[in-house]
Amino acid sequence: MEGDLSNPYGLVARCRIQCVGSWCQEPHDRTAMAHATIRHGEFGPQGTIISPSTSPKPRARDPEGSSHGLSPQASPIPVQQSPLLDHHRAQGARVTGTQANAQVLTFGAVPEEYAAGTQSCSLIDASTCGALAVRGPDAPAFLHRLLANEVLPLQIREGNPNLLLTPKGKIQARFDLFREPDGYRLETPMGVTESLLTTLDMYLFGEDVELQDLGTECAALLLGGPRAKEIAEKTVGPVTSNMDTRDWQGLPLRISSAEVAGDRGLRLDAGKQGCLALWQALQVAGATPLGRVAEDSLRVEALRPRWGLDISDEIYPSEARLDNEFNLEKGCYIGQEVVAKIDTYGGLNKQLFCLALDRDDPLPLGARLTRDVDGETRDLGLITTWAYSFHLDQAVALGYIKKRHQEPGTQFQVGDTGATATLLKGTPLRQVAGAWNAP
Repeated sequence: MEGDLSNPYGLVARCRIQCVGSWCQEPHDRTAMAHATIRHGEFGPQGTIISPSTSPKPRARDPEGSSHGLSPQASPIPVQQSPLLDHHRAQGARVTGTQANAQVLTFGAVPEEYAAGTQSCSLIDASTCGALAVRGPDAPAFLHRLLANEVLPLQIREGNPNLLLTPKGKIQARFDLFREPDGYRLETPMGVTESLLTTLDMYLFGEDVELQDLGTECAALLLGGPRAKEIAEKTVGPVTSNMDTRDWQGLPLRISSAEVAGDRGLRLDAGKQGCLALWQALQVAGATPLGRVAEDSLRVEALRPRWGLDISDEIYPSEARLDNEFNLEKGCYIGQEVVAKIDTYGGLNKQLFCLALDRDDPLPLGARLTRDVDGETRDLGLITTWAYSFHLDQAVALGYIKKRHQEPGTQFQVGDTGATATLLKGTPLRQVAGAWNAP
């Protein structure tokens, strides 16, 4: 099923989601069907994702006056084509977009995909993500003075989720960092590698460092769920460290830890040449392909943000709940003074929360959250991701909420949709293992 991009400034993908009832225990014929319109972003005329804040909407009056920075201004992210797209289509996946900017919404029944992510093993096509190599004698010291998380203590085959911040302490790039025998490898989200390479190059001042975009070599697949390691080892052999390389069916294979749909998982990369064979082998071993709809459900329940959707260069790490991705003890780095002051004195104007919605209709990204305060309607937040929570059996959303309005149970009106959003606790909705670098 294809989506329509005839309107270059709006993408609306329609799919059917089985969602109501205790579907894990009850027969599927007793599971109600909900028609869902899922907005995954807005596409500009060149096929780039545009932040909702680029199309300003009237806002309710905020008596405090100054801007509270509740519109994450995401940089345009080039949409790339997966080398597996034709295979996905042939297998009946629901795809939105055109050949140049397609996304897989579902591979089959969404409840089954969700169940794989919570009870078995899910398989995500991340082949459009990128990677960057940083090599040379000065690479350790160079990255150490720039990046927000540890660099120098990492041993070969060790890694961590990491950030490059702006001088104002906001998120400039998010990636996974791994120490290799000949340097470091940065695993990046889609569309980030080129800008990250340019930024790192800007900070080079005569150091003996080589930067290399590895994007043409990458075609990563992600395994998540409690059986992820079991399925990986059944397919490619033992997984014993955060990063490893080996030969698989005559092809070089890289295995590394990763966050998958908001929880711990694995990244397997056999390159574009081996991508299809690896995808099929993982399915034979028992992995269930996961589309964007189920992935968002899992990620929102885990209270984890997505780059380019819930995170932008207007967001501080702690606002997006990325406290495990920066380190206040490692010494100076770009933006360190600002995040240290926030840690010491507080001062977050907003923070990411999960909200329960009183209706199942999907919400537009950037929908404003308002409530009456002292007789005036206040603009106090925005929606960044909509999803359906199978754990709660209702629609939910991720959104940034302004301080002093973060008490669980606080209710907000959602733009002009007529929906009411109720703030939930600032913790995952269900038990998750947590960050892959956590104990």
